[in-house]
Amino acid sequence: MTESPLESLYSEARAQTVTEAMGALVVFEGIVRDHDGGQRVANLTYTAHPTADEEIARVAREVSAAHPRTRLWTAHRTGALTIGEDAFVVMAAAAHRGDAFAAASTLADRVKAEVPIWKEQELIDGTNTWVGLE
Repeated sequence: MTESPLESLYSEARAQTVTEAMGALVVFEGIVRDHDGGQRVANLTYTAHPTADEEIARVAREVSAAHPRTRLWTAHRTGALTIGEDAFVVMAAAAHRGDAFAAASTLADRVKAEVPIWKEQELIDGTNTWVGLE
């Protein structure tokens, strides 16, 4: 979890994830888009529960244990973001692409489902909506 732009972390993240034994690196970038549910989005703000750091680490550990041939890295932004910025990144490296794709997909799905992060969207019409509150 970070308020810093994720793009500045990519070089270090790749170095931490890829080893000489790896033949595949799958990168998923969740990018802020200009629409949601048929409505135009102007910008958004991500808010995370104080346990989000622990939860994203727990999810990554569990996915890593389930995919032992894969090395993983993930981060999610908080704070105000603009259209086009990366909000969420997953990197998965493995000797073979199948393992990397499977681990990346699982990690992305589980972070979105389990880590307490909420998105407040300011719509073009001036109204606000929340995503992730349940």
